[in-house]
Amino acid sequence: MNFWDVLGEMIVILTAIAAGFLASRLGFLDRETDQRLSKMVLNIPNPCMILGAVATGSALPENSVIFSILLVSLVFYIVEFAAVLALPPLIGGTPGQRGVWKFVLAFPNVGFIGYPVAVALFGQEALFYAVVLVIPFNLLSFTLGPLMLGGNVRLSWKQFLSPCIVAALISLVIALARIQIPTLIGEMLNMVGDVTVPLALMLVGSELAKLPLREMLGGPRVWIVVLIRLLALPALFSGVLMMMDLEPMLYGVALSQMAMPVAVSGTLMCATYGGDQRCMAQA
Repeated sequence: MNFWDVLGEMIVILTAIAAGFLASRLGFLDRETDQRLSKMVLNIPNPCMILGAVATGSALPENSVIFSILLVSLVFYIVEFAAVLALPPLIGGTPGQRGVWKFVLAFPNVGFIGYPVAVALFGQEALFYAVVLVIPFNLLSFTLGPLMLGGNVRLSWKQFLSPCIVAALISLVIALARIQIPTLIGEMLNMVGDVTVPLALMLVGSELAKLPLREMLGGPRVWIVVLIRLLALPALFSGVLMMMDLEPMLYGVALSQMAMPVAVSGTLMCATYGGDQRCMAQA
């Protein structure tokens, strides 16, 4: 594991956030533009990125390995949702803030940031494991995420037909059936999907630019939730994984994904479903 490789990835991510901050301060991005861009990213580039991750069936591990990864993912979310149920009432805050705490604890950035970090830590082979770990994340975050962040949002069948949910289901079928997607289609999906990460991070920066300087880093509650997200939950998850006798690659990738910061899709969802954008941007 190379610390400098990981630090380099974090600096790249910070650069995209800084670009969004600058764009907002220069007047290129305002709140209405942020909301329109958020909806666009959620409905077009993000589904393309989900599908592009599994667009080449030959690059995925065998089904037995996929099922092992999905089992680890089940444990992953048992730990996450135990924290979601237990901790936000203790941390307190407004209803909007408690929705953000739930999202922060439930959904680490296993996709946008998780992919490059997994590769930096464990090599190109680790990408296979990270891709499969992300499939349940996509299914859960785009169904339960809006419910957590928008207090007046009600789950309906239409929500299960959102582009991201449909893309996640299709990606699971592609992975398990090892369907060979034509290279050209994979490249097309990746071309559109690749704009998801920089745009999402720029929107985070744009939201931060709208805050007074003293509010950018948040208050004590934000720091408590972030420390739980980055330290306490990975430590707990590590203890559980050690009892499962996993191969080192799967253990390492799963643990590194648990230790990611909150998914930047949370900022997009706050803009779309009426969540606390300020609090999410701080987190």
